[in-house]
Amino acid sequence: MQNEILNLIKNFKEVKEYYTTKINPESEIELLEKYKKIVKNEFLPDRGFGKMRYNLVNKAIADFKKIAKDARNIADLMLYYVEVGVEFTNTFGDIDEKFYGNIEKAYNKALEQIFETNLEQEFKERAAKIMDESSGIGWGFAYNIQDIYFWYYSDDDEE
Repeated sequence: MQNEILNLIKNFKEVKEYYTTKINPESEIELLEKYKKIVKNEFLPDRGFGKMRYNLVNKAIADFKKIAKDARNIADLMLYYVEVGVEFTNTFGDIDEKFYGNIEKAYNKALEQIFETNLEQEFKERAAKIMDESSGIGWGFAYNIQDIYFWYYSDDDEE
């Protein structure tokens, strides 16, 4: 049995990451940074242009959810995806409807996760910053982000 587990760890990075966080919970932060880099590289790589492979980003988030124990880290990664998407469009200009739809969906999922795990106050400032930074972005994106924000944070932010 022990050899079988060692084989799994050796051959499947997800299994290795899972057991690493099980044995050493502090390593989850290192894994969070690794997965953030995957997300960022799809939009804003250090060199060249991002490929915007949404399926790869969604897989990275799903993989991290399987190994992460801290709901804050999961919410952090999910919101980070949206932050990178907003930064991308603010850097390069209008993209396309598919792009905005994916980022809106990711924002909604992130806020849903945040509220389900009672982390809304901890992430409120970042969620609001995303809404502010999306102001003026086309395809109705800014309005949709605002609607999603106020759906979750309701009346308490209307000033």
